[in-house]
Amino acid sequence: MKERSVAWRHFSKFTDDEGVKKAKCNYCPEEYVANTKNSGTSNLLSHLLKCPNNPHKLETSQTKLAFQPKGKTGNVSLIPWKFDQEACKRALALMIIIDEQPFISVEKDGFRDFVRALQPLFHIPSRTTMTRDCFEIYHDEKLALKSIFKESKQRICITTNTWTSIQRINYMCVTAHYIDKNWNLHKKILNFCPITSHKGQDLASGVAKCLLEWGVDKVFTVTVDNASSNDVMVKELSKQFTRWNTNLMEGKHVHVRCMAHIINLVVQDGLREGSVSVERIRQAVRYIRQSPARWKKFKECCDLDRITSKKSLCLDVPTRWNSTYLMLKVATVYEEAFTKYCDIDYGLMSCISNCICEDGQPAGPLLSTDWDNVRRIMKFLEIFYELTLKVSCTLYITYNVHFLEICVVGSSLKELMQSEDITLKEMANNMKEKFDKYWGDPQKMNKMIFISCVFDPRHKFQSLSFALAAMFGETIGVKIQIEVKTYMESLFNVYAKKNGGSGSFPSSPSSGSCPSSPTSSTSSSSLSKFMLDLKKHKKGEGIDSKTELDKYLGEDVEEDFEKFKILGWWKLNSPRFPALAEMACDVLAIPISSVASESTFSTGGHILDPIRSSLTPKLVQALVCVQDWLRNESTTPVKIEEDLDNLEQLEAALDVDTAFIPALGADTFSSLAFIQIMLHCLQQFPHLQLGDRICGLASARERPQLWSLAGWDRFCGLGAAPAGLLLQKGSCICGSWAPPPWTHLRGLNRFYGFAPATDQQQVRL
Repeated sequence: MKERSVAWRHFSKFTDDEGVKKAKCNYCPEEYVANTKNSGTSNLLSHLLKCPNNPHKLETSQTKLAFQPKGKTGNVSLIPWKFDQEACKRALALMIIIDEQPFISVEKDGFRDFVRALQPLFHIPSRTTMTRDCFEIYHDEKLALKSIFKESKQRICITTNTWTSIQRINYMCVTAHYIDKNWNLHKKILNFCPITSHKGQDLASGVAKCLLEWGVDKVFTVTVDNASSNDVMVKELSKQFTRWNTNLMEGKHVHVRCMAHIINLVVQDGLREGSVSVERIRQAVRYIRQSPARWKKFKECCDLDRITSKKSLCLDVPTRWNSTYLMLKVATVYEEAFTKYCDIDYGLMSCISNCICEDGQPAGPLLSTDWDNVRRIMKFLEIFYELTLKVSCTLYITYNVHFLEICVVGSSLKELMQSEDITLKEMANNMKEKFDKYWGDPQKMNKMIFISCVFDPRHKFQSLSFALAAMFGETIGVKIQIEVKTYMESLFNVYAKKNGGSGSFPSSPSSGSCPSSPTSSTSSSSLSKFMLDLKKHKKGEGIDSKTELDKYLGEDVEEDFEKFKILGWWKLNSPRFPALAEMACDVLAIPISSVASESTFSTGGHILDPIRSSLTPKLVQALVCVQDWLRNESTTPVKIEEDLDNLEQLEAALDVDTAFIPALGADTFSSLAFIQIMLHCLQQFPHLQLGDRICGLASARERPQLWSLAGWDRFCGLGAAPAGLLLQKGSCICGSWAPPPWTHLRGLNRFYGFAPATDQQQVRL
C-alpha cells in the first residue's frame, strides 16, 4: 500500500542486520523504527521539526510578513506574522463554526494532507478537541455579550420562531434586536433550545427563562408570526414584563405581527385564481426538463427562434411562491420555443392536458392566453417579491417604512380590483380579503407601525397623515393621527422622566456658548436673579414649555435621497434630543419580520441541516448562537435563489448531463430518468417518482423525511439510505451500509450492501 504520510518524503526505509525495518532521515544520521502499524509516523514527524539539517524547517519564533485580509475599506496591507499553534487552532475552530463544518472533518485524510502541505508545523487537533474548543468560544462570546447587555441596560426587541431537526426534535430560536450607543443595528441569537410543547404558556415560559439567563428584563416588542399559540405567548410575556415592572404603556405595543408572514398568506390566496395557467406552464417545464433528449430538442427550438437568453428553465417548489414567480419569469422568455416544441412533440400537450389541478379538474392544453395570464400574474407578484426582500433584511432598519409599504400594497390591490381582467380582479379580491384581516382596521394595528414612520426625519407626520388618508379615508385618517400623537406623547413622557426631566429645552444652550465678559460679583448675582425670574415668567406664559418631541415635530423634514442614513441622523442629533433619541433607538430597532430573508419565502417550516441535527441539543445551541455572533454583520445577505445560470455553465464545463437538476420520473419516451450526483446527493429537489435513480458518494441528507422512492427507483451511494426512506415495488438500495431499521422493502425491492439488513427490516422479495 502506498505510504500516505508526509514523513516518507523526508525518510528512507531500510532493513538492518537484525531484520528490523527502520527509517533513516535524509538530512542527518538519525534512524527510527519504521513499523508504522505499531509506532506510526509521529516520531518521524517530530524529528523533522527539530532536525538541524532539515532545509524545510521553519523557526516558530521567526517573524515573517503576511498579507492582512481585506477589511471594510478593501485595502490590503502587510503585517508581521509568526506561527502560533493556539492561534491556528482557534482559527480552525472558527472555520468549523462559521462554515458549518462537521467536527470529524479535521480527521479526514484529505484535510490533514492539505494542512500538512500548507503548514507542516501545525499539529492538527482531534475532533474531540475541536468540539471542546468550539464550546469554549461559545462560552467566551456569551460572557462578552452578557456584559454588553449588563452595561447598556437598554431595551431590546425580540423575535421567536421554531425549527425542526431531521430527528423531529423541535427547537425554539429567540433573537434579540437592538441599536447600540454608537447607533449600530445588531441581531443576536440568544437561545436555540429544544421544546416539548407548542402551547403558548410553555413558549412564554421558555422565552422568560432565556431572558433571565441573559440578565435582560427590558423588552420593547416581540415579533412573531400569526399562529394562535404565539398570541397566547405574547400575552403571557406581557404579563411577565409587568411583574418585572419593565412593561411600558401596559404592554399595548408589545405584540408585533411578522409582515413577511402576512404577505405570504396574502399571495397564496391570490395564486389560487390563476392556478390553471400556472399549472400548465409548470407541467410544460417539468416535461422538458425530465429528459436530456427533450432538453436538447428544446435548445434547438431556442436556436431556431434566435432566443439568446442563457437562463435555465427551473421548476418551482409548491411551498415557496417566490420560486413560482421565478419559474414563470424564465419560462415566459421561451414562449416561442415552447410553441415550436409542441409542434414536434405531441407528448407535451398530452402530458399537460392529463395533469390534475388543485381543484381536481384536468388542466387542459397549453393555450396562448396562458402566457398572457402569467405575465399579468408576474407583474402582480413582483410587487410582493421586492417588498418581501426589503422587509425581511436584518442588516438595516426596516420598521420606519412599515406602514408606507402597507399602503403601497393596499393601493395596488385597490387598483387591481378595478381591473377589467377577470383573473386579476378575482386574485385581487381574494388577496384584499386576507389583507383586510390584518391591516384593514387601524384600531387593531400596533401603534408602533405609525410611530416608527414619525421617527423617520424624512417623513414625520407629514407623510403619515397623507398615508392614513389614502389608506382609510380623510375622516378616519385624522382620527388615527390624533390617537397616534397622543400615544407618542405619553410614551415620550416615560422616557423624559427616566432622563431626569420633562424633556423640555432650556432657553439657552448649556454648553458651547460664548464666554461672558468680566463682571463684579454684585452685578453677577443680580443678573442671575433676574435671569431666574425671567425663566419662571417664560414657563408661566408657556414660552419655554416646548418638549424635545414638540421641537422635533416642529422642524422641517429632511430631504429624501437614496443614501440617507436614518441612524446616522439620530446619532448626529441625539445631543439635541437626548430623551427622544433614546425612544427612537428602541422604536427603530423593531424587526418587521420574525425570520431572515433566506427563510422568508418558505411556508414549509425551518429544518436544521443534517450535520447540526446529528448533534446534541446543547452543542446545537452553542454552534447556532456563536455562528450568529461571529459572522460579520456587514456581510452580504444570503442569496435566496440558486443561481441556475452559473449551475448551467458549471455543468457544461464538467460535461455533466443536465438532466440531474429537476428529473422527476420516467415517461413514455424514457423508461428511466437519472439523477447523477458526483459528490453529494441531490438536495434542492428531494421528490423522486417512478423510475428515478440517485447515484452519489454520499447518502441522501437534505430533508430525508421527504425522500420517497416509488417503483423501479434506485439509491446508489457509499452511505446509508436516509432515515424514513420509503421504498415501494421495484425499488433498490445499493450502498456500503444497511438501510435503517424503519426502511421497508416490498415486492421486487432489492438491497445490495456490505452490511446485512437489520432484523427489524421488513423484506419481502
